[in-house]
Amino acid sequence: MDIILVPGFWLDASSWSEVTPALVAAGHRVHPLTLPGLEAADAPRAGIGLRDHIDTVVAAVDAIGGPVVLVGHSGGGAIIHGAVDARPERVVRAVYVDSGPLGAGGVINDGLSAVGDDIPLPPWKDFEQAELVDLTDDLRAMFRARAVPEPRRVASDLLQLLDERRYDVPATIISCEIPSKLLTEWIAAGHPFVDELARIHDVEYVDLPTGHWPQFTRPAELGAAILAAVERAT
Repeated sequence: MDIILVPGFWLDASSWSEVTPALVAAGHRVHPLTLPGLEAADAPRAGIGLRDHIDTVVAAVDAIGGPVVLVGHSGGGAIIHGAVDARPERVVRAVYVDSGPLGAGGVINDGLSAVGDDIPLPPWKDFEQAELVDLTDDLRAMFRARAVPEPRRVASDLLQLLDERRYDVPATIISCEIPSKLLTEWIAAGHPFVDELARIHDVEYVDLPTGHWPQFTRPAELGAAILAAVERAT
């Protein structure tokens, strides 16, 4: 199976490096992406928006030419959902890593502080403690050293979705900060936060208790969880 891996904010393709060995060992082909504007700290980010990131994923799907599994971490979850909407006939499963599908007209996070066209990685004090679980001082230093500013518009552009066949694509939610039990309770209660997730016909939940960056804090376990999701798609 071809697996396209989409990183969250401030990260490039290399952020998946400790997750992919289990997938490759199982015979799968992995395609970790570096999205536009994330190539380097001094890369141009002016004019890059959410649609540019979605189009990059769609282009990767088209280049493969066969069925794919999409994996998106954090803000990458909204991006892969946009790609599912564009190519529902090609995606056999969408895997959301501490993230979920964003509904039409939603934004990923327009509350982040921008400097011109850039959103730098915020100071750690700006994050919730639940996000930082297991992120040791060494991991924090590593993350900050490799972090690339996110293009401002990717966080604030409205997501456009057109094809309701996206709800037919099976999804796996790998829950880290928020236990899956709470997500299902929110769905039952009609909470707007999970409105788009509630519309997907086939959803499985996997709990991986850690902070918001399991590719750094629990990479082997994350690789195993993604592998299990991929195997259910084959």
